[in-house]
Amino acid sequence: MEIYQRQKKWKDAVNCLNKLRRLEPDDVVVMLSLAEILMEARADDPNVWRRVVRLAEGVENDSEIHVALLLYKANALRRINLKEAAREVLTKVLRRKKDRSEDLLHAFRYERALAYEDLGQHKRARSELEKPCPRQAGLC
Repeated sequence: MEIYQRQKKWKDAVNCLNKLRRLEPDDVVVMLSLAEILMEARADDPNVWRRVVRLAEGVENDSEIHVALLLYKANALRRINLKEAAREVLTKVLRRKKDRSEDLLHAFRYERALAYEDLGQHKRARSELEKPCPRQAGLC
């Protein structure tokens, strides 16, 4: 599947992941990989955005893998004009910073800033972008 992705053989990669998903429907790694490839291959397709949201239904803030899938979900929600829902997902995830990578926290803050911007909350968006990383502020 990784080889298909590197070669940009999106259809083959998606088919491979769909087969894995049928075998292990609750495997969050498979769901994350599928969301990543779908968003990379067809980033402008509203049907893909809705599929990514469905993929992440019921996923909780349990691990970095779960959180990465929730980042795709929030991005997809924002793209299908469910900006408040996207902000809520992002805010909920950002409540837990312990055991989260700095890069992932940065990605969530950036995505939340985009959600605030889309909601017309420009000051909050700017504030989000200006916040120091939690580790730099001694919060983790």
